[in-house]
Amino acid sequence: METNKSLKLLLQPSVQAGVQRPIRIFFDGVFDLTHHGHMNAFRQARSLGTYLVVGVNSDLSCETSKGFRPFLRDQERQEVISACRFVDEIVPECPYVMTPAYINDLIQSHGIDFFVHGDDPCIVDGKDVYEAAKKAGKYKSIPRTDGVSTTDIIRRVSIASGALVPEREVSQANSKIQTASQLSKFLVTHRLFSEFNDGRSAFGGELERKRIVYVQGDWDMFHAGHVQVLTEARKFGDFVLVGVHSDNTVNQLRGSKYPVMTMSERALMLLSCQYVDDVLMDAPSCITREMIGTLQIKTVVLGPDEPGSAEEASKIAQGCGISVHKLKLKLPLCAAEITQRLEKRWAETVTR
Repeated sequence: METNKSLKLLLQPSVQAGVQRPIRIFFDGVFDLTHHGHMNAFRQARSLGTYLVVGVNSDLSCETSKGFRPFLRDQERQEVISACRFVDEIVPECPYVMTPAYINDLIQSHGIDFFVHGDDPCIVDGKDVYEAAKKAGKYKSIPRTDGVSTTDIIRRVSIASGALVPEREVSQANSKIQTASQLSKFLVTHRLFSEFNDGRSAFGGELERKRIVYVQGDWDMFHAGHVQVLTEARKFGDFVLVGVHSDNTVNQLRGSKYPVMTMSERALMLLSCQYVDDVLMDAPSCITREMIGTLQIKTVVLGPDEPGSAEEASKIAQGCGISVHKLKLKLPLCAAEITQRLEKRWAETVTR
């Protein structure tokens, strides 16, 4: 496989009359239980050009090709992907298997230069899903992100809930781990964090003139409900700082074997979101006076499912003379709902 460097050279925009033509990349997939591996793929794909268009496979197309629908519905997957800072545009409800006619339509209607996907094979009924793009000479691949997959997350949820795997396996896992996140094999480096955070402002300098908004949570299995909270938080200031609770803190607040994702994995999802400017790792369960002063926080936003500490946080913030906003939203999705869907699918599979 060609290296990213050589791919980048192949995709250099042509110059006509001193104007660079943007190189438009198309990347499609199901992106079920949307995770940081997907976001890293978007980041890599966009680096091969200047504009990334993401096709989100429809529920119906997945069911036709794979025999079952994704756990997350069309709109739920679309909302998380639309909020990704590496994505410029989405094509909703695109087919799971792209025909030559569909590829030609994308080239004509969206000006696509290259179709990009992970280097893992994608075969349906013995046929390469990207065969048409490859024959057209418009296909490039990127390395997949090791250590995370939708299947991996399903297993973690099964351990966290204790309802999706055989009782013996749950018992064995319970004796070895405190949280499902300990099953993670994903390795996080400082470089990866830097690449996810590339282009953002750092604390200091011009930030002194910005209105910093603070919102905290566990952000486990990042989903459309989280996107809605962050979208609302953004309305209260210029800079959104998001507190991410440690695995131990989440476990104390949520119980069972939660969280499903490690703190680093949850932070990467937040850094990939266009409504987030920075994250505070290992944030305490309740905001403190010291945090407000040191981080120059001007507004505290409390999510609709803020556990326990909401009243205390309000008192501390108001005592420091800053505003507090409790969001009254009916979230379109939550982690409990996702778990219930997995449990239902598991039950249906067992009874077949």
